[in-house]
Order: sequence, then C-alpha cells, then structure tokens
Amino acid sequence: MSEIENLVEALPYISKYNGKVVVVKYGGAAMLDDTLQKAVMTDLVALKQCGLKPVVVHGGGKMINKNLEQFDIKAEFVDGLRYTDKQTMEIVQMTLIGDISKYLVKLIQNIGGHAIGISGIDDSFITAEPMGKKYGLVGNVSEIDTTLMDILIENNFIPVISPVGVYNGKAFNINADMVAAAIASSLQAEKLIVLSNVDGVMNGKELISVLKLSEIPKLIDDKVITGAMIPKISACMDALRLGVRNVHIVNGTIPHSILTEIFTDQGIGTIIERW
Repeated sequence: MSEIENLVEALPYISKYNGKVVVVKYGGAAMLDDTLQKAVMTDLVALKQCGLKPVVVHGGGKMINKNLEQFDIKAEFVDGLRYTDKQTMEIVQMTLIGDISKYLVKLIQNIGGHAIGISGIDDSFITAEPMGKKYGLVGNVSEIDTTLMDILIENNFIPVISPVGVYNGKAFNINADMVAAAIASSLQAEKLIVLSNVDGVMNGKELISVLKLSEIPKLIDDKVITGAMIPKISACMDALRLGVRNVHIVNGTIPHSILTEIFTDQGIGTIIERW
C-alpha cells in the first residue's frame, strides 16, 4: 500500500478519534530495545499531532530485577507479584521514576513531543489499597484523582506515568496493567492499548481479532487464555466495565503497532469490545 493510500485509510479514524483520550500501557520486550522504544514513543507523538490525547503508563519489571541484582537484593515473588519491602520499594521508585520515566520523557522530547513524567506519589493522585502483609508494600488501585493528569493533557503534554501509589503517606508498588486500566477508566478513555509480547489474544496459532467482553470467561475456562495473559485480560475487563469504550492488545515488538491498530481497517491485534 502506498503512502497516499495509507493516509486516505487513516483519515476517517483521525477524524473519529480527534480529541479523545487514548491510554497506552507500555512494557515487556518493547522496553528492552532502543529501536522499539523510539517507535513506540514516535507513535505517541503522532497520536498527539493527529489530535488525540495519549497517556502512557509504563512498567519496568526486568529493569527492576537488574537494579536489585546490582544492590545484591534478591527478587522475591508471592502469587506472581513482587514482594516489596522498604528496601525493594526504594529500588522500584529509583527504577520507575528515576530511570525509566525520565528516559521516556527525554525520548518523546527528542522526537518533537512534550511530556512530563509523574507517579501516583505526585499530589497523591493514585491512592493504593494494600493487598496484605505477605506481599509487603504492594497494593491495588483504590482511587484516581484526575486533576493533575487533566492539567497536563489540556496543556498539550503527554503524561508518562509510573505505577506507584500512596497509602497513609507510604509508597506502594502497583501492577502497571491495573494502573493503566484504572487511569483509562477514570479519564473515560476512548481506548486502552496494552502492548504485549504476543500478537494479541491467540486461539492456538490463530489471532482472535475481535472479542466481546462476554466471551472472555469461557475462553479462560477453556484454557484459550492462560498464564501471563490472564492478569492483562482481567485489567482490560475492569476498564471496559468502568466505561472505557474499547481495549486493544497488540504486539509491542512490531514497530508502529499502535498506529497500525488505530488507523487501519484491519488493525494488527485484538480489540475487546464491551458488547
């Protein structure tokens, strides 16, 4: 397809989504390759230039593990969640807020966009709910105050959000998928886009391009959706139930997968609809 044909195909979608909020959960293998990082940030800047309002929530599990090793701290997991004591929480904050967020903001600025890195600690805009002592300083999202994000979005910044919340003045580690879903819901986003290491929801080797919310429980029962995809899907379901119009799961290791998913007829991943 020629560049002109690509543009003609994209125009209706650019018009349809003008002024709409799109939340992107960024993590996984796409964070570990410089070329892919630039492609993802370029997509975010392109969305902004096309009149959409992108917001990015980033993870960073592998980088946290690497930094823990440097400080000779063993990474521990309980029920698949990172056990987070006070020392580990300091490394989590250093990695997410000090390293990753600042780097992504700089990358966006170098591409020509405007971004500001924030975490739930800033103005305590993400309130955490502790999950229990056996997990340490790990929480779910209790409440989102959109005031800070609204100010940034309306002033043409791309918020780059680290998934750290606050409970009784203490910082809590929160799963990035949960944070992205909660933020998308609180902003009543048009779309939540979850970047994964696979093409989307797969039935064996076949991509499920369109999926209804009501179809998901059976796919989990039938073991079509398994493993690491289950918590992602659970977060997506929460977002849809709380008002997000559509959720997309796309392969973040494919360059410019965000633009391809939003601005083409066929798309590239799985779109999950409320009904």
